[in-house]
Amino acid sequence: MPTRFRLEDPALASLLRRIEERVRGMGGRTWVVGGTVRDLVLGRQPRDLDLEVTGLPPGQLHTLLSEQYSVQFVGKAFAVFKLQGLPVDISIPSRLHTTETTSIPGLLRQADPDMPIDEALARRDFTINAMAWDPDTRELRDPFNGREDLAAARLRHTSPQFVEDPLRVLRAMHLAARFELSVVPETIALCRTLSQEGHPSERLWEEWKKFLLLSRKPSLGLHFLDQCGWLRFYPELSALQGCPQDPRWHPEGDVWIHTLHCLDWFAAERTGHERDDLIVGLGILCHDFGKPAATKDDGEHITSRGHESEGTGPTKTFLERLTNQPDMIDDVIPLVQCHLRPRALFDVRASDGAIRRLARQVTRIDRLVRVARADHAGRPPKAFDGFPAGDWLLSRAKALTVDRQVPLPLVMGRHLLELGVQPGPDMGRLLDDCFEAQLDGEFFTVEEGLAYAKSKLSALC
Repeated sequence: MPTRFRLEDPALASLLRRIEERVRGMGGRTWVVGGTVRDLVLGRQPRDLDLEVTGLPPGQLHTLLSEQYSVQFVGKAFAVFKLQGLPVDISIPSRLHTTETTSIPGLLRQADPDMPIDEALARRDFTINAMAWDPDTRELRDPFNGREDLAAARLRHTSPQFVEDPLRVLRAMHLAARFELSVVPETIALCRTLSQEGHPSERLWEEWKKFLLLSRKPSLGLHFLDQCGWLRFYPELSALQGCPQDPRWHPEGDVWIHTLHCLDWFAAERTGHERDDLIVGLGILCHDFGKPAATKDDGEHITSRGHESEGTGPTKTFLERLTNQPDMIDDVIPLVQCHLRPRALFDVRASDGAIRRLARQVTRIDRLVRVARADHAGRPPKAFDGFPAGDWLLSRAKALTVDRQVPLPLVMGRHLLELGVQPGPDMGRLLDDCFEAQLDGEFFTVEEGLAYAKSKLSALC
């Protein structure tokens, strides 16, 4: 692995050079740290900069940076600076202070600009993130053998100070999945002693988000979560373990194993569109949450009829613990409820109306097809032979222009008012009738819709 590094992005290299020169001119020292160094060691070009500055107090560093950049403070007790509009975070080493007034242990820190860099690195989470590179001297500090651990595909905590932030367990989940690392037994044992209780959903969500968006092998991350006992905080996931499936359709094993395979398939097919990938990834993660309640084994057959609708409740409770974004939850739940519909509609070669109604229910048929495709693919050693049902549905939905949008009613209340229909139950029923007719393809324009409404009014007279 290289010991000398080069930033190939000219804008990133120029930004680093300007900051380093100004810090050095004030008597401080700039270290490139964290994920930036890790990527450079792996031979990958980073997309952002993680910097640590020693030798300058927070106020002085803030003044220095503010002369050239718009600076945002993150935390007052310890100094982390973000340069608005630029891909860089700058921090000063900090020291943990114990207090009985904090609700969550380990979150009260105080900046310590004179802390030696090796001590600062000891406070980082994992050895692969505990390397520092001085862009001026080209010195690489690797006191905990992070390069060796990367070469061995090994994830190991840096020091006993790992316990200062229990949510590093979730960071281990996403790092193991992202870089296909095996977590060492000592780190697993330490993680077993920690708890996520009391931590805000925002922090949980940040780690789960990285897990869904960056993992190359999500199954490794969830396997680690099981190993360290943290599935106890996610009963909806732990319930999947040991839930049987008919081996004719699911030779891979129980619902837990199936879900892991589905997520690995999803990771290989991410689109790069963050919101779409998050919603689809969550849909795949949760798609069989209803099976533990719905599964029946009579000794001859294993069935799970109705598991799609049974999944609504556990999906909602699971997601509400992770995120305070109700719109995202509302987008995921229909994917769980309808993940078998592509195959069902394909088998009967469903009508245009049925496809339009599905679009109304799930909002985005293209997302639903991705969930259903992963469900179909996640059954090794059963070979993936394509997903004709999804291809057919997506093609039909595109032709009807409802693959990425919900059909909206053409006939509105104001149109019926112009026809002399008074507000009330009769207007509501007529609007519903018009919309159902529109979904069935009985008309395609407002004018045609009004003609349909008039015919219904004439029939009532």
